[in-house]
Amino acid sequence: MDIIKTLEKEQIRTDLPKLEIGDYVKVNLKVIEGARERIQVFEGTVIAIKGSSIKETFTVRKLSNGVGVERILPVNSPRIESITVVRKGKVRRAKLYYLRDRVGKAAKIKEKLVSRTK
Repeated sequence: MDIIKTLEKEQIRTDLPKLEIGDYVKVNLKVIEGARERIQVFEGTVIAIKGSSIKETFTVRKLSNGVGVERILPVNSPRIESITVVRKGKVRRAKLYYLRDRVGKAAKIKEKLVSRTK
């Protein structure tokens, strides 16, 4: 059992920011098309976080041409180049699945005011 835990600890990424529910993020993904590799940006709201340690995943939801698109991404995936938190969301739920039924202003999440004291 200790061997598995040590292998998992080696593969956990520490270069990514701490994600929270309601955050608006930009996820840079490596996409392979034939022999070429490029970076594709997936930008949206984090509506769910599941699992822990190496098995942790997060769900990002965005609207694309009026259609909701959700993508479940493993946090420790080598396909993720970087994650940028654009703005922090102020929410009172652990999962934001209710956003699936909302459109326009009703689907907005308030921004959390972050104090920058030293």
